[in-house]
Amino acid sequence: MTYTVLIPARLASTRLPNKPLVDIAGLPMVVRVAQRVKAGLDASIRVVVAADNASIVAACESHQIECLLTRVDHPSGSDRLAEACSLLGLSDDAVVVNVQGDEPLIDTGLVSAVADLLQAHPHATMGTAAHAIHDVADFKNPNVVKVVTDASGLALYFSRAPIAWWRDGFANGIDTLPDPAPLRHVGIYSYRVGFLKTFPTLPQAPIEVVEALEQLRAMWHGHRIAVHVSPTAPGPGVDTPEDLERVRRLIQDKGSMAV
Repeated sequence: MTYTVLIPARLASTRLPNKPLVDIAGLPMVVRVAQRVKAGLDASIRVVVAADNASIVAACESHQIECLLTRVDHPSGSDRLAEACSLLGLSDDAVVVNVQGDEPLIDTGLVSAVADLLQAHPHATMGTAAHAIHDVADFKNPNVVKVVTDASGLALYFSRAPIAWWRDGFANGIDTLPDPAPLRHVGIYSYRVGFLKTFPTLPQAPIEVVEALEQLRAMWHGHRIAVHVSPTAPGPGVDTPEDLERVRRLIQDKGSMAV
C-alpha cells in the first residue's frame, strides 16, 4: 500500500541536548534514521522529517532528506504530525506512519507491517506494534508499556501495570510469566490522516492522564488501534547519553547502517 513516513524531530531534550543532531558514525541522528527508512522501503514511499528548528532542516537538506519546518510550540508529537499532514496536503483517507527520530536502528519491515494494519483493519484509525515479553523484570517495570489485544489483533488496553493479570499464577507474587507471553508495546504508529488531524482536538481522557499514555485518548473516544505482533524486539532507541554510546558502538561494530 502507499503511505507517507513522517519523522518528528524536536531540538529540545532534557536528557540529551540537541538530540536530533547528535553525531552517529558521521551523520546527524535524524538523518541516519531517515536514510535507514528510505533504504529499506520501496522508492515510492515518501519519507519526510517534521522539524521544529531551522538547524534540523538544514542538516536534512544537506543530506537530501525532505524536511518541513513546523511550529515550535506543539504540545505533542501528534500535533506536529497533524501540521505536517496539512503542509503536505495529504487527503483524509491517506495513511502516515510515525517513525521516531531517535530510532537509528529501526526495522523497516516493522514500518511496512504497521502501515499494512490499516488496510487489513478498515475500521481501525491507528496501528501500532508489540512483541512478546520474556523477562519478569520487564513485565513489572512501569516504563515498559504493556498491551492486550482481542482475537482479531485490536488493542483492548495499554498499561504500565502488568497485564494481563494471571490470577492464580501471581497469587504469591510475579516470579514467572504466563503462557502465552504478555506483550510489550513498541512506540511506532500508523494513522489515517483524517483521524490524526482530529486527534489533537479531542479532550484528554481520564485513563490517559492516569497512565500517562496518549494512545488511551483515542481508545477512550471510541477509536480502535490494530496491533502487529513482531517476532523480535526492535533495536534500542536513544533517550540518554548512555543510549547514544550504546548505539554508536553497535553501528561501529557492524561498520554500516544495516545493523
